[in-house]
Amino acid sequence: MQLDSTAKNYAQLHDSFRWQVPARYNIAHQCCGRWAGERSRFALYYEDESGFTQAWSFWDIQREANRLSNALGVLGTLRGERIAIILPQRPETGIAHMACYQMGAVALPLSHLFGPDALEYRLNHAEARIAIVDSDSLPKLWAVRERLPHLKHIIGVGRDALESGVHEWRRLLEYASTRYTPVDTAADDPAMIIYTSGTTGNPKGALLAQRSLLGNLPGFVCSHDFFPQPGDMFWSPADWAWTGGLFDALLPTWNFGQPILGYRGRFDPEKAFWLMTKYGVRNTFIFPTALKMMMKAVPQPRQAYDLNLRTIMSGGESVGATMMRWAQEELGVNINEIFGQTEINYVVGGCAAVYPSPPGAMGRPYPGHRVAVLDDAGQPLPTGEVGEVCVQRSCNGEADPVFLLEYWKNPEATREKYFGAGAEAWGRTGDLAKFDEEGNLWYQGRADDMFKSAGYRIGPGEIENCLLKHPAVANAAVIGAPDATRGTIVKAFIVLQPGSAPSAELEAELQQHVRLTLAPYEYPKLIEFIDALPMTTTGKVQRRVLRLREEEQMRSSHG
Repeated sequence: MQLDSTAKNYAQLHDSFRWQVPARYNIAHQCCGRWAGERSRFALYYEDESGFTQAWSFWDIQREANRLSNALGVLGTLRGERIAIILPQRPETGIAHMACYQMGAVALPLSHLFGPDALEYRLNHAEARIAIVDSDSLPKLWAVRERLPHLKHIIGVGRDALESGVHEWRRLLEYASTRYTPVDTAADDPAMIIYTSGTTGNPKGALLAQRSLLGNLPGFVCSHDFFPQPGDMFWSPADWAWTGGLFDALLPTWNFGQPILGYRGRFDPEKAFWLMTKYGVRNTFIFPTALKMMMKAVPQPRQAYDLNLRTIMSGGESVGATMMRWAQEELGVNINEIFGQTEINYVVGGCAAVYPSPPGAMGRPYPGHRVAVLDDAGQPLPTGEVGEVCVQRSCNGEADPVFLLEYWKNPEATREKYFGAGAEAWGRTGDLAKFDEEGNLWYQGRADDMFKSAGYRIGPGEIENCLLKHPAVANAAVIGAPDATRGTIVKAFIVLQPGSAPSAELEAELQQHVRLTLAPYEYPKLIEFIDALPMTTTGKVQRRVLRLREEEQMRSSHG
């Protein structure tokens, strides 16, 4: 796989790309083992909320990963068994991932924010044999321990994670050998299971292959304007338990032998600027929700902080023109938006170095990925028409390595993921968009977020972006709300900026703002001011939660 950083236009960049997927491939070797011989090559700078700091080289990470692999072997871990990693950003998280991959075990990253029920479902469904936790997650795991028949061992990170029946990380690794011979893995061998957000039904476990990292690299390189460049230093607040934290931050950064900052602590906009200044961060991935917080908290950051940013990537929700302009004027960088999902990640986005995307656009298909907008029958739609974003399993005659292997223990969901079969099959994302004449994709919402009102098919994205341009609006979510008379109407949930107060006058002003900017049928007939929107742990608005609430209220009102 090679990307031409001298490409002058999009067509040259995309059409000249060819996949080079080797038959044998292992994430741990690519991300750590091959760099460990250079003892002075730094892999991780770490800091927590207390101010405690560490610096780790790839040599340090590899030695500890070898110890952990040996210790897991002593505990009876076999190739293919699932090992849950329930940790925030900290050195042990990266070490655990490298240890799993190099021994052929399947990593099961789970968010440290999960409650007991969420942990119980995922651990049981994946049949995890070992769980690695810290003091924050241990009590939640302990609450459901008796209902986890497959779980044989718990490893606690930190002395405050000690309990009877828990192996303490430091003691477990203390006498383990620092030498370990990695297993020989095929590119198609399973590497990890990442559970989807579960916006409809139970969460599904996406089984990803060792090659999945390769599939993410073109998008990562392009979204950071040909990463790495001399002096690049990466940081993202994205949880390393999710695709965004692993495949959009930690793993690709280490793949190129570059350092990443790991920070263990809650997100704070001013702390984010402080960290980027202290560690000389040049490249970052920040969700739009967090970027909004940063823009509002520190409108002119370069007056207060010595920033040296080169690239910003964002995804999950639309960034919008206001934030794009703020980044250009106040941070001196273009935000490259990207689109992907756990199962088929990093397939569309911007690359300001070659093809700047218009504000609000998703971008264009990244090299190595063939993307189309299809109708409900799996047929391509013409430019300007809204359909489902789909990705073909091959591009330029070669298999695209970004695809999941399958949904864990769910063959029906795996079949439903595709239009067609074989190399020509199209992977369905469940997201709606349209192409413009220049080849940019424009997001129109989730397929299950679309609704019809007054005979028109309406997506929430455009209306939400319009509302966000109003100075009183901090965040917005739009749904099709049930209405006894009209069937479905446009309803907006508004989070106001500090200093703004709900009023009938403001409600009318927001309605008029949308009516004058978009089509008349798109303005919200109802507006509800709300303190906070329901969000997934990956920073996406849960419109489904709002819809269910509206449906419940309607049922209650009708007795």
